[in-house]
Amino acid sequence: MKLNKISQKIDNNVCKALTIACEASLHEVLGFAWLTHRANYTNFPASLVITCVFETDTEIDVMKVQQQDKLLRNIIQKQLLKVGVVVKNIKHQVHFDSEEACQQQHQGEWPQRLALSITKQKPHMGRSNNGRR
Repeated sequence: MKLNKISQKIDNNVCKALTIACEASLHEVLGFAWLTHRANYTNFPASLVITCVFETDTEIDVMKVQQQDKLLRNIIQKQLLKVGVVVKNIKHQVHFDSEEACQQQHQGEWPQRLALSITKQKPHMGRSNNGRR
């Protein structure tokens, strides 16, 4: 899906913010591997969905028990604010997933897995950008 100039500028800023958040989180959150985002820029920032990926489901469970999910969301929200993106409910817009679950359920096909998430949340949610490292 081709974005118009304004949407492309917003997406570029979101990418910059999430790249910084990703780099910081690699050092701060145990088990965190990478993140990606998708959004419908006609309903932005409400449609912004960020998926934080860990290697295993167990790492996600440990991260939540240690309340590092709050830290991860705070890092993301702080960087988005720096580029002028105000997310009203960061808990609703940041999701956690694992390479393990993607492999088991979608044979490692992240585009297919993320498209499924988009359909569940809201149809036609725009393009996906992979911040994979």
